[in-house]
Amino acid sequence: MTPVVEKLAAAVDEWTGSHHADLVSIRRHLHAHPELAFAEFETTSFIEQRLRAAGLRPRRLPTGTGLVCEVGSGNGPVVVLRADIDALPLADLKDVPYASTREGLCHACGHDVHTTVVLGVALALTELDGMPGRVRFVFQPAEETVPGGATEVVASGVLDGASRAFALHCDPSVPVGKVGLRTGAITAACDRMDVTLTGPGGHTARPQMTVDLVDALGRLITDLPGLLSRQVDPRSGMSLVWGAVNAGVAANAIPQRGTLRGTVRVLDRDAWKGAEELLRSLVERVAATTGAEVGVDYIRGVPPVVNDPRAVALLRSAAIGSVGGDNVVLSAQSMGGEDFGWFADVMPIALARLGTHGGGAPLDLHRGTFDVDERAIGIGVRLLARTALLALEADAEPSATGSAAPPRTRRPAPGDTAGRPSVEETHRR
Repeated sequence: MTPVVEKLAAAVDEWTGSHHADLVSIRRHLHAHPELAFAEFETTSFIEQRLRAAGLRPRRLPTGTGLVCEVGSGNGPVVVLRADIDALPLADLKDVPYASTREGLCHACGHDVHTTVVLGVALALTELDGMPGRVRFVFQPAEETVPGGATEVVASGVLDGASRAFALHCDPSVPVGKVGLRTGAITAACDRMDVTLTGPGGHTARPQMTVDLVDALGRLITDLPGLLSRQVDPRSGMSLVWGAVNAGVAANAIPQRGTLRGTVRVLDRDAWKGAEELLRSLVERVAATTGAEVGVDYIRGVPPVVNDPRAVALLRSAAIGSVGGDNVVLSAQSMGGEDFGWFADVMPIALARLGTHGGGAPLDLHRGTFDVDERAIGIGVRLLARTALLALEADAEPSATGSAAPPRTRRPAPGDTAGRPSVEETHRR
């Protein structure tokens, strides 16, 4: 870190300390006013007002919710900081003054914290002079849907020209004051598979005269995960777990229809690309032994978040400067889904885990009781601000060949983002 960047980072530290109460107020406002995917209109307006009040010029994303905004000037490098702004269709079960005011909606995954942190970085960097490039802030809608709002961010082109992207996620298993990092896959791809079996039905006294769909479902439930484990490299971390099964209503009648629903999770991106074809063939192989007719509805969800080594190195340097080396820990791999992985289609990415546990039993994600130790907010601001400054500094330096590496700007095919599933159908974790 050059003396210039050290000075800028110190100014961010000072700003963060003096604005702690304001940051907490922002987070509590967001927590009290959650909104679901692609309906984050009030949230978007709130963020927009704060940015405009600081003299910035945010613009709405083509989806109608979410924002993109830049801080800095000149023709230097551009790095991206991303926050997700949507909430979950869960009831808030906490007895706190900032509990959700919307029945059945809750920020139970920490997106209110993520948004506050990235907004805080934008407001802090706005007051600095001499930044070695520009920071592009993306406040992304619909992370909690499949395939996620990140697909529309990538397709819209708002990431074009940037060199790398960073994000963070609350981790209630990590004490506040610590930051978790990991190179490579940190979250898993997550797809959904629905299997429907049909047959003529019949009497349970004469299963040999019909197709026993309940038996067929049982074979799929038990055989398919085992077969899958012998078809893929164990290091890919591919797993199939059933979450719902339904068939029949009478104890003495073999039904005509039965269904299975489950999720497929994969840590390796290449293995994920071939997962659908493999699972379809295995389902058909098992079903063929039973005589049942089979239909498979396979919904591709989100790719794994695979952290780029150089981007993680920048995060690590920033974390050491923010919380000290002793408080930088190895983050465990998660089999949960996170649509930030789509950003890797166009640039290197890295996701950090922000410790939010302040004592007592951990308040796990996706529960109505989830809450955070709000000291984590300032740590997140310092971490991402330092990361952005270090990345700008690194990307401004000539490469070994004498020029900076050009950013990637490949976008997904036009059909990749067509059609938004409903929140109820796509809630994935």
